[in-house]
Amino acid sequence: MKVIKEICDEEKILQILEKTKNPDRKTIELIFNKAKEKKGLSLEEVGYLTNLKDKELISELFNIAGKIKDEIYGERLVFFAPLYISDFCVNDCEYCNFHIRNPLKRRKLSLEEIKEETIRIIEMGHKRVLLECGEDPINNPIDYIVSAIETIYSVKTEKGNIRRVNVNISATTKEDYKKLKEVKIGTYQLFQETYHYETYKKLHKGPKSDYERQITAHIRAFEGGIDDLGIGVLFGLYDWRFEVLSLVSHSQFMDKHLGIGPHTISVPRFREAPTVTYQPAYPVSDEDFLKIIAILRVAVPYTGMILSTRERPEIRKIAFKLGISQTSAGSRTSPGGYKKFLKEEVQFEVYDLRNLEEVISDILEDKLIPSFCTACYRIGRTGENFMNLAKPGEIHKFCRPNGILTFVEYLENFAKNNGKKEIYEKGYEVVEYYLNKIDNENVRKETIKRIERIKKGERDLYF
Repeated sequence: MKVIKEICDEEKILQILEKTKNPDRKTIELIFNKAKEKKGLSLEEVGYLTNLKDKELISELFNIAGKIKDEIYGERLVFFAPLYISDFCVNDCEYCNFHIRNPLKRRKLSLEEIKEETIRIIEMGHKRVLLECGEDPINNPIDYIVSAIETIYSVKTEKGNIRRVNVNISATTKEDYKKLKEVKIGTYQLFQETYHYETYKKLHKGPKSDYERQITAHIRAFEGGIDDLGIGVLFGLYDWRFEVLSLVSHSQFMDKHLGIGPHTISVPRFREAPTVTYQPAYPVSDEDFLKIIAILRVAVPYTGMILSTRERPEIRKIAFKLGISQTSAGSRTSPGGYKKFLKEEVQFEVYDLRNLEEVISDILEDKLIPSFCTACYRIGRTGENFMNLAKPGEIHKFCRPNGILTFVEYLENFAKNNGKKEIYEKGYEVVEYYLNKIDNENVRKETIKRIERIKKGERDLYF
């Protein structure tokens, strides 16, 4: 229990929220000045921001968050696709369509089916996937998951391959995490769903109801050799202010005890599902949701922030500027969903139904670089090495040229000869714009050379 309290001290967080409920302008301005230093904020300072209601100050918060995102990660937006391999699950979570009460005919993909789904994702243009499945020790044992990852990596097509598999599976053992590390996963993501103990116990039945197992999983994963770790909550289950402070507290714990903060923080909001009758006790408005993203960006400036297709296009568009650095596109949230979409089989309802090409076309209008980069994982810029670059804001020196190179590869593979002239031309306009913003002349010249090599047929070039 001592570790749990250090990760998330409920009493302390509630006291902070009470103490900070009426922030004055001078206090907020001091917090803003500290935030601009990109060294993070204390829990109390985050508490003041969660209680901020002044629209003028909220607008300033958004501006600061956007600048911090640009200064650390630059203008690029990294894309991925979720790949669900099994909806078998022994848990009974109130908010999830895979709950055991669902009479759904369960499906577990064979390795051949996983290969076919991987090909479909590659043909969309993706280079990284997030592997997902329900918790079921009989149907979804760790060896099945390992085989699935190996299968995904083995697929090669004329349009490329998946270069990085990130994993979002249930909390498990140090030994299982070692197996994931051995097959070269990228980030291991696990969401607490809610840090509020009583709410967590109320909403979960089955193995996942073990609050301690869930909240300490990242420690075991780290001990198993995984040094890129992602955290998150499902907003709507409890007061979002409490959840934001808990995420920051968890981040600080990881930084202090593991030597690395979270590689990513995800911000999913509760969404409906066919057999889910649960209604969020603490629904989060669009305005508050955008505040959540901005606050987390200034509070944990070095972390990658992930937004899924749970959100509507217009909300995603704003969020990308506020602090989001990674996003899914063209998502299907059921096993075999890229072959055949069946609404009754989805884990949750998707609110952005656009395909990858449509999302890319939209973000190009905002002068963002669509990135499919996986360089850091493969070079070893993970864990402490990544943090040493991200915390001082140096990681963008790699992100910008690598984002450009992966996007040029996308343009040559999927836009040049596929009747996508508008995307092809607009894409290269944005590429040219950011080429001129690469500060290091040698890196800029080398990036231009590599672009020409890609145009001549070479692939997978990175710094």
